[in-house]
Amino acid sequence: MDLSNIVAGINFEKEYIVEAKDTAAVFGNKNVPVFATPRLCSWLEETCIESVKPFLPAGAETVGTSISFKHMAATPIGMKVRVVVNLTEVNGKMLQFTVKAYDELDKICEGEHGRAIIDLKKFMSRVETKGK
Repeated sequence: MDLSNIVAGINFEKEYIVEAKDTAAVFGNKNVPVFATPRLCSWLEETCIESVKPFLPAGAETVGTSISFKHMAATPIGMKVRVVVNLTEVNGKMLQFTVKAYDELDKICEGEHGRAIIDLKKFMSRVETKGK
C-alpha cells in the first residue's frame, strides 16, 4: 500500500451549522439545547477523514484510534461551526491530527485525534470473522 502522498502538514477545514439534532438535548441532557459534545466529536472525526481521503490509495480508509479534546464554549442552534484539522504526524499507517473548532464568536474546541490507515477488505474480513 503506497502511502507516500500522506504527509504531515495537510490542513483542512469544514463548516457545519448546529441544528436541533446536534444538541445535548438529543444526546440525553434534555434541558440543554446547545451544541453537544458527542456531535462535536463526530464532526472532528469527519473532518479528519475528509482531509486525507483524496490521498489514500484505492481500497484504503481510515479508522479512529484515539481522541482527546476540550469542548470550551457553548454554541446555540443555528450558529456556524468551523472545524480546522492539521495532520501533524505520520508514522507508517498511524496518523496524528491537531483539531480545533470555532463558532461565530469563540474558539470552542482544541485537541488531538489519532487515526489508522486500513485496507478496508482485510479490515472488514476480520470484523466479520469476529462477529461469528
